[in-house]
Amino acid sequence: MNFLIVGLGNIGSEYENTRHNIGFKILDSLANKVGASFHLERHAFHTEYKSKGKKITLIKPTTYMNLSGKAVRYWMTELKIQPQNMLIVLDDLALPFGTIRIRLKGSDGGHNGLKDIDATLGNGNYPRLRFGIGNEFSKGKQINYVLGNWTPDEIRTLNERIELACEAIQSFMFEGVERAMTKFNKS
Repeated sequence: MNFLIVGLGNIGSEYENTRHNIGFKILDSLANKVGASFHLERHAFHTEYKSKGKKITLIKPTTYMNLSGKAVRYWMTELKIQPQNMLIVLDDLALPFGTIRIRLKGSDGGHNGLKDIDATLGNGNYPRLRFGIGNEFSKGKQINYVLGNWTPDEIRTLNERIELACEAIQSFMFEGVERAMTKFNKS
């Protein structure tokens, strides 16, 4: 069985440490754990590894957040991945900082990356892992907040929350989405 794990974010050093790029950060951490390196390929930075008899492909789309669907569709087709074997990893304003929510399917929740994936695939019927970034911004400042860097307080616990997200991804692949939801949605 093969899995496609997609971390959402924006390419470029100016976005590297922003809240919106948590999907990239989580995949970097996961790749680092297994000794895998990303290489630029079609529409994404890509790496793959084998674990417990499964082939796992990680991608970080280079299409920018708002066009994530193009990379997702390409890699799903290229690897013949069924939607239930794909996990989209993204930031979520509606969740408190560091909170993890795994869902089997759902709405885009106003997230432009998910909106484009839904539009490209024709539905929202695929698993996703939402990583809470909080919503500590004043009216009209959402974009600045999402594209802003982590605060010193957030940085103190960011790595342990990223580690938890990596564990949740492993659980999704090796224990199934229901078990992963039970274990991590209370985190």
